[in-house]
Amino acid sequence: MSDRKNELFYKKHHLADIMDAGEKQLCEEYCSKYMNYLDAAKTERLAVKKAIELAEKYGFKPFKYGETYSAGDKIYKSVRGKALILAVIGKKNLEEGAHICAAHIDSPRIDLKQVPVMEKDEVAYFKTHYYGGIRKYQWVAIPLELHGVVVKKDGTVVDVNIGGDPADPQFMISDLLPHLASKQSQQPLSTAIKGEDLNLIIGTIPAADSEGTDRVKLNVLEILNEKYGIVEEDFLSAELEIVPAFNAREIGLDRGLIGGYGHDDRVCAFAELQAIFDIEDPEYTAVCILADKEEVGSTGITGMGSEVFECFMGDLCEQQGANMYHCFENSFCISADVTNAFDPSFPEVSEKQNNAKLNYGFGVMKFTGRAGKSGANDASAEVVGRVRKIFSEANVVWQTGEIGKVDEGGGGTVAGTLSKRNIDTIDAGVPVISMHAPYELVAKFDCYMAYKGVKAVYMEK
Repeated sequence: MSDRKNELFYKKHHLADIMDAGEKQLCEEYCSKYMNYLDAAKTERLAVKKAIELAEKYGFKPFKYGETYSAGDKIYKSVRGKALILAVIGKKNLEEGAHICAAHIDSPRIDLKQVPVMEKDEVAYFKTHYYGGIRKYQWVAIPLELHGVVVKKDGTVVDVNIGGDPADPQFMISDLLPHLASKQSQQPLSTAIKGEDLNLIIGTIPAADSEGTDRVKLNVLEILNEKYGIVEEDFLSAELEIVPAFNAREIGLDRGLIGGYGHDDRVCAFAELQAIFDIEDPEYTAVCILADKEEVGSTGITGMGSEVFECFMGDLCEQQGANMYHCFENSFCISADVTNAFDPSFPEVSEKQNNAKLNYGFGVMKFTGRAGKSGANDASAEVVGRVRKIFSEANVVWQTGEIGKVDEGGGGTVAGTLSKRNIDTIDAGVPVISMHAPYELVAKFDCYMAYKGVKAVYMEK
């Protein structure tokens, strides 16, 4: 009977039981690189900057319209410094399609408002507006950093980075002490902390030799002016993001997990990057997309909903005499975005048989969406079958994934924007615990299998 069960039953395997020592060592080496990337890529601009730095070390060069590219050439295109597309030119003409993997590099965070500086009872604050699906109560009483750019009236761009260097000060949003929080504690989690209450403390010392009101505000503006040459009006044309001041660390006595900010979705973005760095002479052109704006619906010029991807692929197709629409029709894409991992602390929201688990591999999601698959891409059986074949041939361990029980919640990815372009697309990503929190958890084994899976897609013949 046991032989028949082995033959007929579907069974998932913990990766610790089936990976040999050599592959476990490769996994550790890969995850060390990933942790370094995660620490350097806390915003989409920083993620692009670090990705380009790495890409150039692997021989990638900026794409130039009109240049002739041959099989094996490695190119990249920065999308206004906030998104990135990389490609390795394949042996086959683009008329036959490309192999594409798309992740996003924006993560839930808190942005500054356009007129952010205020003083209240001798405490200076930045007013904020949160970005993406955060749980607001998680962002109070933790150390925070500030990163981004300020564009001055004369067009000068000033990079702002405060809190990442050990010598820097950091920031915090205050919370009520439990002794005075009895009324707050009776409120639902979703309303106990309001969006307008997420004010960042930036100073408490008044400017020397100053009088009247706003003396603390004056002091902080003087500090910013001295360091960056900016005045309050310059915040009108600024993009400044507040992110957790946590670096990636190994979690657990067995060091099997990685804790960090922004696993969603930089864990898949890095898998794509390292995979495209490591491939040689692909049959089909391999394309890596690191998109912005996914957390707010893929809108905006740097999001996957814009036509910047068509612009890039159209230029490549034009050079090869290929029809871009034929290229898309013959292409294959992994929408590489994280899925939720089954959390034993909250079993009631998941259906274990279909939910992804830590340490069981790359999480393939036939569909995302909400409730009755609303907003889902819902890949066809043929597309799922193709993924099974690719992964089987490359010894990629994978599992099914879905975002909780049917009526419990749900979510979306960039898959819909890609399939809208007539590209066969399926979601697959690394399972995450505490997704969208300031500090998320992933398993090292799953990170490594995501890299192997993406690489296998790029190298499919």
